Amino acid sequence: MWWSPRPAAQQVSVTTPVPAQAFRFATPVLPTPVALIVARWLARALVLVVGLPFRFPVATVAAVASLLVWHVFGWVAVAVVWSLIDVGLLVWWRRWPSSFRHWVGLRMLAAWRWWWVYARQWQPVLVVAGLAETYQERQYLPRIRRVTCSAWADRVRVRLVAGTTPADFENRVAELAHGFGAPSCRVTVLGPRDVVLEFPRWDTLAEPIAALDVPAVPDLGALPVGLQEDGTPWRLRLHGTHVLVVGVTGAGKGSVIWSAIRAMLPALEDGTAQVWAVDPKRMELSYGRSLFARYADTGEAAVALLEEAVAEMQDRAERYAGRRRSHTPTTGDPFTVVVLDEVAFLTAYHPDRDVRRRAENAIATLTSQGRSVGFCVLAALQDPRKEVMNLRNLFPDKIALRLDEASQVDMVLGEGARDRGANAHLIDPMLPGVAFVRLEGSPMPVRVRAAYVSDDDIDTMTADHTSAATVELHVVGGAA
Repeated sequence: MWWSPRPAAQQVSVTTPVPAQAFRFATPVLPTPVALIVARWLARALVLVVGLPFRFPVATVAAVASLLVWHVFGWVAVAVVWSLIDVGLLVWWRRWPSSFRHWVGLRMLAAWRWWWVYARQWQPVLVVAGLAETYQERQYLPRIRRVTCSAWADRVRVRLVAGTTPADFENRVAELAHGFGAPSCRVTVLGPRDVVLEFPRWDTLAEPIAALDVPAVPDLGALPVGLQEDGTPWRLRLHGTHVLVVGVTGAGKGSVIWSAIRAMLPALEDGTAQVWAVDPKRMELSYGRSLFARYADTGEAAVALLEEAVAEMQDRAERYAGRRRSHTPTTGDPFTVVVLDEVAFLTAYHPDRDVRRRAENAIATLTSQGRSVGFCVLAALQDPRKEVMNLRNLFPDKIALRLDEASQVDMVLGEGARDRGANAHLIDPMLPGVAFVRLEGSPMPVRVRAAYVSDDDIDTMTADHTSAATVELHVVGGAA
């Protein structure tokens, strides 16, 4: 035979399937010439040297001037000049510390943190956080444009990689905060491919805030009620809007309400403003009954109060029709704030369905028609779900104190608020009054803390200040 059969152990069946392997195309790896590598490093060094005067103008000028003085006059002259500069800086720091901190201290701090905190860790943090992009086996990173420091936070201005969006950073605020060792991170969009990452260096709202002084002339459009995270006063607008305050028990809703009432005291005295209070718990607003023009503490009485407010609002609107388009507080037509503590008792928890329906209709009417004629609803709530309070969207300004769940943040402050850093569900229970505020027309939530108005402060308010409506106080439900 021309061929010998193989042993049975070596025979291969022609019907045995052979596993198919997919073709894999890979970019060829070519050795890079040494000259090209050296040229690349030289180009980078040239860009760095050229960019130094623009990034650090003062330091560059000082270094160049020192070299010139040393070249012309010697090192002794350099030592004398720098000694005089040091003495001048010392005098500046002692005599005008605020301007020294602004022009020298914060700029030096920004330069240090740009290099030590951000530039040094930029690539590993962004790669691990998933913010680095790869195209044709080459890595692309967002670029730091500038780092500035305020008294409490770092602001890192970043140029995005083409094809990415600010939402990529908004969805990674927790990773960025932990990556750079900051308590939190917030993203502000300045323009196309231009965002600012704000990293607080410490919690400026950690200490309680005592009750603020009563203003001599209250501005109903900007009532001082606490502090913002940057240290500036938190001013709450009531005239021309409605405010919804949401937070769990003990989060500090009473601090917001009482701080607003305290800031309005002079207007309550002269009769250009009134407060109508609904207090189902009978434990929060009952301290200040003498300051309120109307007060209710039962479901039926509260509905009657709300319907009376609707009737007065509609009467005022009828008088203004065709004559006025805005409201100016006067004793004849005072600015009226309807304060609803635990509004869910009226809209969801009251056993009488008719009471719930009437209360909801009255609140909807006030919030949809009242602000142009001088009526404001300031409502406090614990549970923001729609089945509890389905009128959230009728409140232009919203305040989120400590919440139970992450999903509740967007329920209160609107979609995307948590992605922008409004982590109200992570507020420390030991920080009552800390909240995130989102105002009408502004997508950015602001972190604030309301001043704490104690029982003694409220007693002092009721003893020292008497509203113009006290003599005709109308208590709806409950004894006066």
